[in-house]
Amino acid sequence: MLEIITFVLGPAQTNAYLVADSDTREAAVIDPSWDGELILAEAQKRGWRIAHLWYTHAHFDHIGGAAAIADALNPLPLVALHPDDHILWRAGGGGAVFGFDIDPGPEPTIDLVQGQILKLGSVQFEVRYTPGHTRGHCVFYVAQQSICFCGDLIFQNSVGRTDLPGGDWDTLENSIRAQIFTLPDETRLLPGHGPETTVGQERQFNPFVGTNA
Repeated sequence: MLEIITFVLGPAQTNAYLVADSDTREAAVIDPSWDGELILAEAQKRGWRIAHLWYTHAHFDHIGGAAAIADALNPLPLVALHPDDHILWRAGGGGAVFGFDIDPGPEPTIDLVQGQILKLGSVQFEVRYTPGHTRGHCVFYVAQQSICFCGDLIFQNSVGRTDLPGGDWDTLENSIRAQIFTLPDETRLLPGHGPETTVGQERQFNPFVGTNA
């Protein structure tokens, strides 16, 4: 069974998700946003072993805690990122534009692709490629528990911004309709910022892409 601990960290109040298989105690951090030592301490308290860092995308506020986590681990965690966001990752996630010079942590070692399955113990995460906020944005869907970690693609009553380099509104809208609104209505959406919501809620009421938009 998947266990989820949510942190709200850093200057952009970004959601970081520490997730683990309750049987194997193998853990991953989805978007280690900031203050990696806090995430690491929680994992250690629970007896979880962080073996993976999975990024929905490479903006600085989603990877800012990676170095602190990785520096304390041996072996290094496996880092997963879509290759279209590697340039952004190498540029420190674009943090310099906002006055932040971050250490992006260990080099990505797993290239995310549409339909790929990432495993955490017995829990399977389906990778869905969802560009628009960045060129390489992806979401992670856990069908067996009706959960989707959706990064900055879609939020409660909002959507990801498209005015930064690599952003494109038409692409973002298409990603939401093709990869989010095709999921069951009861699917929980755990976004990169703000409270969780559901596919059904956003399909009906989201003012940007919902049926009432």
